[in-house]
Amino acid sequence: MSRAPFQVLVLPYRVTPEGAYEFALFRRADTTDVCWQGIAGGGEDDETPEAAARREAFEEAGIAKDGPLLPLDSRAMIPVQAICGFLWGQDVLVIPEFCFGIAIGAGTGELRLSGEHRECRWAPYEPARDLLRWDSNRVALWELNHRLLRNR
Repeated sequence: MSRAPFQVLVLPYRVTPEGAYEFALFRRADTTDVCWQGIAGGGEDDETPEAAARREAFEEAGIAKDGPLLPLDSRAMIPVQAICGFLWGQDVLVIPEFCFGIAIGAGTGELRLSGEHRECRWAPYEPARDLLRWDSNRVALWELNHRLLRNR
């Protein structure tokens, strides 16, 4: 398996019984500081960003691979140094991050965390936004929340 030159970000969301939206945030297990983020990971081999998003959501949180995935327009460029170094050569300095929302419906059950995360927390938009560490996560969360509210 080879690493594809892109990253994905997946933001799970659900509707509360009161009709409000909540978003799942994940606390990284591999850092000593507190780092909350969405589900993140890289593409493998010739995977598309959508296929990678579905696989990462399943691997990191137990989300069904056929769940309703919402592609977002939000994009970020991630320094390769932060991901896996200069795997694609010295001239590839940044890779794109593709963002998605994924609905978690009633009866789906609790998310199952992989070893990559210490905990998961559901929060409404503003508290979730304030917990996120990365700007790209905040932008994608804003877009997802805006789209959900607009399409009610």
